[in-house]
Amino acid sequence: MSKIKTSKIKVGIVGVGHIGKFHTRHLASASEFEFAGMYDIRPEHAQKISSEFGGKIHESFTDLLSASDAILICTPTKTHFELAQQALTAGKHVFIEKPVTENVMQGEQLVALAKSKKLKFQVGHIERFNPALMVLNHLDLNPVFIESHRLAPFNPRGAQMAVVHENMIHDIDIILSLVKSPVTGIAANGVAVVTGEPDIANARLTFANGCVANVTASRISLNQMRKMRIFQPATYITIDFQQHQTEIYQLKNAADVPPDATSFDINSTDKKIVYSKPALPESDAMRAEQLSFVEAIQNDTEPIVSGADGLEALRIAEKIYALIVV
Repeated sequence: MSKIKTSKIKVGIVGVGHIGKFHTRHLASASEFEFAGMYDIRPEHAQKISSEFGGKIHESFTDLLSASDAILICTPTKTHFELAQQALTAGKHVFIEKPVTENVMQGEQLVALAKSKKLKFQVGHIERFNPALMVLNHLDLNPVFIESHRLAPFNPRGAQMAVVHENMIHDIDIILSLVKSPVTGIAANGVAVVTGEPDIANARLTFANGCVANVTASRISLNQMRKMRIFQPATYITIDFQQHQTEIYQLKNAADVPPDATSFDINSTDKKIVYSKPALPESDAMRAEQLSFVEAIQNDTEPIVSGADGLEALRIAEKIYALIVV
């Protein structure tokens, strides 16, 4: 039986910059847990965020830890390891924005530390909480081929990292969660067009169960696109993460198709293609991932996006990056 903690979890945040600002807004308005406040190395910026959303400003990270049961780390990636190690050592549950750390070795140390301390460790791969993906939870998915495109116009923010770590890693994490099989082969290519790091990249992932995934990411495109297509026997699914839209095509026995279903005849008298476009619930992905983190703490369950998940996504991203820059 899961353990249930009835008192409210106290959640603090370190780093209230671009992503941290949005997290703070959700933390301050939540009723399911207590907002323990914030710490940022820029006091004037922390004051601005506190004035906008509320929340106590702590004078140091140590003070924030003392006031919190759990910590959201929304600082630059190069600081993730040190802050998370300090928080876990202090006995605090940790949510950390993606990518989990600068390198795999650091990620492995944090996963091991969280396990040894029996603490919850979640990574902020927010697309896992996109309703366009979550609506598929009821389906029996066994992908054979996956194709994804994550394209965006150039934005200097985040340009210090390769597009693989900044953008593609979202789809890597999603694909790993869908396929649930070890990656056995990687082929990749990419180009640094406007920065010193790859700005556009493509990777082909081969899995032990035979699935193949073709993954493209670009931060120098004219228009935004966040789409994924999933193919498996008798099923084709298209997901638009940006528009929150999912379409499903399934091959079914004609006798099993309801009269009011949208269906298409094919060159067979006993089969039809059935089309559905599920109505997606109103959902805020950032709020959903925060609540998932808190519920994992309260119920002593594994987070939906665990530290190990974030580490594996980083591990594959690192292998892709190494193939591109050699």
